Amino acid sequence: MNELKIKKILKEFSKKRDWDQFHSLKNLAISINLESSELLEIFQWEKENSEFYKNKKNLSRIKDEVADIMLYLLRFSDIAGIDIQKECIKKIEINKKRYPVRLCKGKATKYTFLEKKKNKRNE
Repeated sequence: MNELKIKKILKEFSKKRDWDQFHSLKNLAISINLESSELLEIFQWEKENSEFYKNKKNLSRIKDEVADIMLYLLRFSDIAGIDIQKECIKKIEINKKRYPVRLCKGKATKYTFLEKKKNKRNE
């Protein structure tokens, strides 16, 4: 994905429609949440491990919502001056420390509840 290219396209799209006035960080954060909720809604009544998403119609809806979330996120990050790639790499490094393999492998436990061991090796 070319983050900068998409940000540029979104900026032009918004400018042509005079939408910058609506694109405050608060409004965009709300929109990210709303679109995420629309993605959740697709899965709301599906059984666990359901493969309904493989159906073309369902998959199309999922793709649309994922794109909406990403577009709002890119617009938000552009206005906020956030380099998404840089911040993602930084967060992965933080998570490597929070979730060392020896403590969390095969577990869905939040890092604050993982048993900390005295022998702290980098993993």
